[in-house]
Amino acid sequence: MTPDAPVCALVLAGSRPGAPDPVAAAEGTSHKALVDVAGRPMLARVVSALREAGIARIAVIANDPAVTGMAMALDCEVLAAEAGPSASVAAGLAHFGTPMLVTTADHALLKAQWVRDFIADTPEDAEVAILLARREAIEAAMPGSRRTWLRLADGDWSGCNLFLLAGGNASAAIQMWKDVEADRKRPWRIAAKLGPGILVRFVLRRLTMAEAITRLGERIAVRARLVAARDGLAAVDVDKPSDLADARQILARG
Repeated sequence: MTPDAPVCALVLAGSRPGAPDPVAAAEGTSHKALVDVAGRPMLARVVSALREAGIARIAVIANDPAVTGMAMALDCEVLAAEAGPSASVAAGLAHFGTPMLVTTADHALLKAQWVRDFIADTPEDAEVAILLARREAIEAAMPGSRRTWLRLADGDWSGCNLFLLAGGNASAAIQMWKDVEADRKRPWRIAAKLGPGILVRFVLRRLTMAEAITRLGERIAVRARLVAARDGLAAVDVDKPSDLADARQILARG
């Protein structure tokens, strides 16, 4: 991808309503973005990687005062968290416009090279790009990893919490994001949105991940494209205490 405008970045660090986050609770912090990983809070690690990748403007979506304070100390813009991730992304897009990279504050292992590779590997015609990692790449980088896999004709995939709203009709993809997020552990429901023919191909394992993403985009007139992660560790985020232990171990061994 060769955007006409500099890429901005949105970091999601809002809190989901309901039960307290298990990572924050285990570590005794108000929000998991504040949890220390290899000597630095997760949010600081994410912002540093984005800066190193050449992204100058970064906004953090937050509703926790300590997270907001840290974001400001890191010279980030701060936007109030909306009702859910997709609504927060919509607010970020209204603030920045495109192209806008989206990631999460719990992407503790994020590397600048992954960000640069993702942007470079995004097809020029893409209005929206989604980074996913193949199971083989993840297991090569992190043997024994236990994940929820999206199983399609071209293998098993896992999300990497990196999205690029590149331009064009990208804003229409936010509703698609909301639907996919809601059904991410029930991929057959995602396939069902594409019609009976695609659902049959999914059930028979004849639908590839690239086809699924492209077809989802076509349903809402968006050119959506898959980008395969070069490094399987890009799929490792911190959703639970065991993920935090994994991230600390990975960074400890360099």
